[in-house]
Amino acid sequence: MARDFAVLIMIIATIIAPSSASLVTFIFGDSLTEVGNNNYLQLSLAKSNFPYYGIDFNGGKATGRFTNGRTIGDIISAKLGIEPPPPYLSLSENDDAILKGVNYASGGAGILNDTGLYFIQRLSFDDQIMKFEKTKESIKAKIGEEGANKLCSEAVFFIGLGSNDYVNNYLQPFLADAGQYTHDDFVELLVSTLGEQLTRLYQLGARKMVFHGLGPLGCIPSQRVKSKRGECLKQVNIWVQQFNSRVQKLITILNKHLSSAQITFADTYPIVLDLIENPTAYGFKISNTSCCKVDTQLGGLCLPNSKLCNNRSAYVFWDAFHPSDAANVVLANRFFDSLFSNSSHSPSPSPSPSPSPLPSH
Repeated sequence: MARDFAVLIMIIATIIAPSSASLVTFIFGDSLTEVGNNNYLQLSLAKSNFPYYGIDFNGGKATGRFTNGRTIGDIISAKLGIEPPPPYLSLSENDDAILKGVNYASGGAGILNDTGLYFIQRLSFDDQIMKFEKTKESIKAKIGEEGANKLCSEAVFFIGLGSNDYVNNYLQPFLADAGQYTHDDFVELLVSTLGEQLTRLYQLGARKMVFHGLGPLGCIPSQRVKSKRGECLKQVNIWVQQFNSRVQKLITILNKHLSSAQITFADTYPIVLDLIENPTAYGFKISNTSCCKVDTQLGGLCLPNSKLCNNRSAYVFWDAFHPSDAANVVLANRFFDSLFSNSSHSPSPSPSPSPSPLPSH
């Protein structure tokens, strides 16, 4: 743990350096960080390019973000004074934007390649790493091999995957993995696969990597509906914490054996759990169901014929899986402060979930 904290401080020092305006970030993830890649996958069923997604984003239109407004990545990018990296599939091979960072995140993606198979098309973590490899080749063509290696070694790689490996894989009784593995075996498969993937990123030049741990998945609306009383599923949360613990141990091993690797684990679990268990402390009213009244039998997304709540800033969740814009503001601020404050303790709750109230619909 001491090693992880030291690594985190080194990464922080890089991010908050005077040159932070030129910080390069590469983002790998799922629907929590996607900014539109799946819009370019013609057959993908994991899309959010329809109303009411984006209703509180600039322009009020859907962008491929799985929320009513901004992702946590959007908010943190703004706090760092940089533009959010564009989706990889929106860029041409020679686009100069790749020199500033790229977002490879894809709704439905997982650590395992068979996670989210029923979405037909999505970029798994392996797919995303292959896309990054192509990006690096394009960077080499622009600034040479030495310049590309330097850019990658100084860039920050934000990685957030694993939620779908549970929600859209292991927790689905009709899928093979649910019946094939005990949870101990499944988490071993996840972590060993993740270790190979992080090592592959390292071999491609990544040095500063931040892996975002899983939140309390047992408390998201899509899981609560499985409880007769609408309560958090304790067993799911126990499994998530086991995964987080195993990933932390993995990162310690990788930092020890990969020369100059600076990999850290961002523990988002307690922050998200506190927001869900104590919503009023953050200015919210409801955290056990979503603002958009979704049909969990049809995937839990906010469809154009869905009914919206009267006050979107009062809800922690936007749909059955994803936080609202207002919740993302709180989570981004808490995460940012935990990274960039001098203290390792989490800051006290913000009295308001958003700098300004969101309009009602």
